[in-house]
Amino acid sequence: MLTGFQTLFYKEVFRFWKVSVQTIVAPVINALLYLMIFSHVMREPIALPGGTIPYTSFLLPGLVMMSVLQNAFANSSSSLIQSKITGNLIFILLPPLSPLTLFLAYTGASIVRGVAVGLGVFAITLFFVPLSLVHPLWMIGFMLLGSTLLGILGLLAGLWAEKFDQIAAFQNFIIMPLTFLSGVFYSVHSLPPIWSTLSRFNPFFYLIDGFRYAFFGLHDVSPWRSLSIILIALTGLSILCLRLLQTGYKIRQ
Repeated sequence: MLTGFQTLFYKEVFRFWKVSVQTIVAPVINALLYLMIFSHVMREPIALPGGTIPYTSFLLPGLVMMSVLQNAFANSSSSLIQSKITGNLIFILLPPLSPLTLFLAYTGASIVRGVAVGLGVFAITLFFVPLSLVHPLWMIGFMLLGSTLLGILGLLAGLWAEKFDQIAAFQNFIIMPLTFLSGVFYSVHSLPPIWSTLSRFNPFFYLIDGFRYAFFGLHDVSPWRSLSIILIALTGLSILCLRLLQTGYKIRQ
């Protein structure tokens, strides 16, 4: 199992690293553009329970996590659908690789890409917005959880999809809306009550809020509650993904 995992994991990491301009540099530049635009458009501080934060500072953790989530999803989903369409998936299925090995390798590579992009965005934007890090362990924890969760979602999307259009639809109609409506650009306390309540059904909201807590020590909901909800979602999606891999859903059938 270990040899198979190392081989597939290396293949998946090398796949996106070989075109790092597209997979690492481009998302960092996109996030930087968001920061430059919104920091000029929105100058009012954001009020959170316990204090206020300058808008530009408030925006940065959300942009970092948004980059992590989108790129972790893109890595596993694009890799699997590409393998299915080109027909080289057979070379992954023929060796005696267990469903757990496939799951760990694809998800692990997504974590590497998500974290690499997130750290790149964080490092570049620090030149524009100096930030203190109040709880570094929370930052690491939520970054890893976010990239893991979206890596699994990408794997599920790749298993379900049969063509690139379906992956694009999954990303445009599910991932992107959930990301943009998760509190990246605003605090849920600024929303009308009904929308604030609906936001709490969005698991991405808890990733953004928990990650932001690591920087400012302020939050919309308790970081422990955010952690619990994300772990529950992560467990459920992991079980579902492993089950589909075991049955060979749309890859062996």
